[in-house]
Amino acid sequence: MKLSIQEFFMLYAIIGRDGPGGAAGRAGARPAHLDRLQTLAEAGRLIVAGPFPAADSEDIGATGVTGSLIVAEFDSLEEASAWADADPYQAAGVYESVDVRPFLQVLP
Repeated sequence: MKLSIQEFFMLYAIIGRDGPGGAAGRAGARPAHLDRLQTLAEAGRLIVAGPFPAADSEDIGATGVTGSLIVAEFDSLEEASAWADADPYQAAGVYESVDVRPFLQVLP
């Protein structure tokens, strides 16, 4: 069976890298950030989301985080980029940079 390019690029990875003041902005923007993710989850479009701990530990309270990963379904790269641009972490200055790219899930 031949798959179309549309079927290949329905998932997008959004990788946000925290800037120097990222930790300060996270706390205030987190509820709104999580609300947007919950909306994606309720629509069945969220695959995975979470922070990158700064150290090899589940206790991120002491070490902080260096960024975030979101893998979700969008209709296009433009839609995924627009969604990422409107993230509350962007408005709060948490992210120094954001990379949005197509993602092909092979497993599981």
